Amino acid sequence: MASSAHALAEATPASRDKYVDLLRVASLGTVVLGHWLMAAVSVRGDGRAEVGNLLAVEPRLQLLTWALQVMPVFFFVGGFSHALSYRSLRRKAGENRENRENRENRENGEDGEDGGAALYSVFLRARLQRLLRPTVVFIGVWGALALALQLAGKEGGLLDVSLRLVAQPLWFIGIYLAMVAFTPPLLRLHERYGWGAFGGLAAAAGLVDVLRFGFGVPYVEFLNFAFVWLAVHQLGFLRADGKLRRPYLLAGAGLAGAVLLVAYGPYPLSMVGMPGEKISNMAPPTFALLCHGLWLVGGVESLRGPARRWLRRPRVWRAVVAANGVSMTAFLWHLTAMLGVYGALLALGVRLPEPATGVWWAQVPVRVVVAGGVTALLVTVFRRFEQPSAVVLGESGVSPAGARPAAALGVTLCLFGVLGLSMVGFGGLLEGRTAVLVAVRVTAPVAVAMTLAGWLLVERAGRGRPVAA
Repeated sequence: MASSAHALAEATPASRDKYVDLLRVASLGTVVLGHWLMAAVSVRGDGRAEVGNLLAVEPRLQLLTWALQVMPVFFFVGGFSHALSYRSLRRKAGENRENRENRENRENGEDGEDGGAALYSVFLRARLQRLLRPTVVFIGVWGALALALQLAGKEGGLLDVSLRLVAQPLWFIGIYLAMVAFTPPLLRLHERYGWGAFGGLAAAAGLVDVLRFGFGVPYVEFLNFAFVWLAVHQLGFLRADGKLRRPYLLAGAGLAGAVLLVAYGPYPLSMVGMPGEKISNMAPPTFALLCHGLWLVGGVESLRGPARRWLRRPRVWRAVVAANGVSMTAFLWHLTAMLGVYGALLALGVRLPEPATGVWWAQVPVRVVVAGGVTALLVTVFRRFEQPSAVVLGESGVSPAGARPAAALGVTLCLFGVLGLSMVGFGGLLEGRTAVLVAVRVTAPVAVAMTLAGWLLVERAGRGRPVAA
């Protein structure tokens, strides 16, 4: 991987925005580190292990989430990358279509609608390969392990907790799937209205909270899974067009809005979900979280100048390239590594200190280093599934008329599958344990089947065969 990263770094075109790559790596790395630090594993009086939240043990630390809840940065970077990717494919498709039309002996033409259908399916497959392939492998490995453990009668303690917790980060995959799926229509809105498209989504997010908290409208809050995160995603489009010219104003407005909403509204201090909280800023997202996202995006954009100068160093850029190549694999498996470290300590009879005590804090660096080492081993095993194949623009692997519906159905199945699995986990596969996704009950086997079927549809719909120009 080191030699490959070195070659990729050396081949980086001068036009590439290296800061975006740094933000992608840094945001995922911050999430991983935050999960490792927040896990407060302890042993109860009856000998059973339980995993708590450090922020619940030490509520004063919840203020740190205003800097460390950086998922908005990743989704912002996603919007930037999706805009460039879709425009690149659209440009290439236009060039290919023009060349085909100039061929004297062509047999079949392609109208604009069919071309759009094929382009959409190819775009989905191109953007989702590095996301879905490692995710499907992760789900397959943990699903098989959970089934084997249950058939063998192995259950209880940290194992049961692990089967539930390792699936929780999949919510991020589900949200990101929706962002990719909505990129073409939202990019068209952006190209027509600019800041107005972002403003419409932000206003919709605010209206949802008014209906939720002011009028008690049931279920309306779930709409903000779309409005809040897609608004942040829309900022990436603005960044791609160079329209975030005064990021410090965005940061100031976002921070002021978040402070006022938390101080005088119904919103909690923590920008991540807390156990037992009646209201969470995360699930479903609130307008306060959107303001937090504005503060973070404006903040990181304000640091663009010095960061770009730092990235001119070859060694720094090579490290960023190497990390980007395995970032999704590391994200998927980091909780597995952390829980494996705690499981090994308990199996060896090591007494765990009470969370947030002096001894606990003293052991944090050791636990983080060991969890990082185990994650690196898991990345070594599974990183090959994150490598994308070449994107080919040409005749779709299915008929153009069926490409768009197949791709849309596939991404929808994946969306509901991974979101459902993030809620129900891998435990109790044979018992049909359920969780409520919005207003629908889902089980782990059904969620796994939906994810697999959706992934196959996306792969099939976007696979192309070269066409002579």
